[in-house]
Amino acid sequence: MTANPGFLFTVLAFLVVIGPLVFVHELGHYLVGRWFGVHAETFSIGFGKELVAWHDKRGTRWRIAAMPLGGYVKFAGDMNAASQTDPAWLELPPHERNRTFPAKPVWQRALIVAAGPVVNLLFAAIVLAGFAFAYGENVTPAQVSAIVKGSAAEKAGLKTGDRIVGFAGVEVELFPDLKKLVVSHVPGEKVDIEVQRNGTNLTLPIVVGAQVERDRFGNEYRYGALGVQSTQSVLRPVGLLEAPLVGLRRTGELIGMMADGLVDIILGKRSLQELGGPLKMAQFSGEQAALGPEALIAFIALVSINLGFINLLPIPMLDGGHLFFYGIEAIQRRPVSPRLQEIAFRSGLALLLGLMIFVTLNDLASFGLWRGLTGLIG
Repeated sequence: MTANPGFLFTVLAFLVVIGPLVFVHELGHYLVGRWFGVHAETFSIGFGKELVAWHDKRGTRWRIAAMPLGGYVKFAGDMNAASQTDPAWLELPPHERNRTFPAKPVWQRALIVAAGPVVNLLFAAIVLAGFAFAYGENVTPAQVSAIVKGSAAEKAGLKTGDRIVGFAGVEVELFPDLKKLVVSHVPGEKVDIEVQRNGTNLTLPIVVGAQVERDRFGNEYRYGALGVQSTQSVLRPVGLLEAPLVGLRRTGELIGMMADGLVDIILGKRSLQELGGPLKMAQFSGEQAALGPEALIAFIALVSINLGFINLLPIPMLDGGHLFFYGIEAIQRRPVSPRLQEIAFRSGLALLLGLMIFVTLNDLASFGLWRGLTGLIG
């Protein structure tokens, strides 16, 4: 087992991960806003106390703040960092009013808001495209070469030589696709697996098994497993022109896995303890950085997808919440009432703060804090 990275190293690694991703996210908002002629009053990396700031020739205040867990772009016409509309924009002279965010058509406002999470997803796709170009793509056929004794596959009646063509109603061609599907299911879940055996298609009921692994830092992971293996791995070279398509596809697959995991948590199939917060992200940042540049870059891509996905959720205060209101505005041909927006934003803020407290407590529990305090009290 490898010793955990030191505190300072972990903090620096966390800043290396989160800082550029927040900047990329906010830069998406900023650039599309400029494209549509909206003046950005403030571009902030982080919240809270201002550490350093400067103004550019366009009058935008660029600032770096003490809490690096996010950022914002405050456009002209915004009342606050959450992009709530300031009624005072209507009192501005016409030439200034035209540079405000609320003055733009709903489709332009929607594109400005969507640009942040979309850029996060595109950034991740570019990173994954680079990995595909450098290392190729795993195209190992889903042909069973070996079965782990006592595994879910053995109990379901799978045999060596079987070719798996479907899992839980999803078509399967390659082993990597099968692994992603299995991992996305909760151990103990009952599904059907489709196989080809001697030219005959069979459907077998199977109970997803559990695989428990411990990494070099002592972290324990439990996920779905079948217990089938392939004796050889087939890698296909990926050309420069094809790599972006592979990166986009892998990004889409990871978004699907995140969405499935969120649904499972909401439905109670997965424990709320699986939700991690900033402390856990900092821990993983340090660990991945200790493993080397490639592991850290891959982790940054994963966090970027997570950041883009979460921000697209239709929760007030997040980009997805704004997009939800713009959708209503486009349908009813008028903005949602300020009173309703105020209620929604307050509710969204309470939800996010509550979630932040919960995941932080989750993080502390995973570090064994409560066990340690119990031991001290006892």
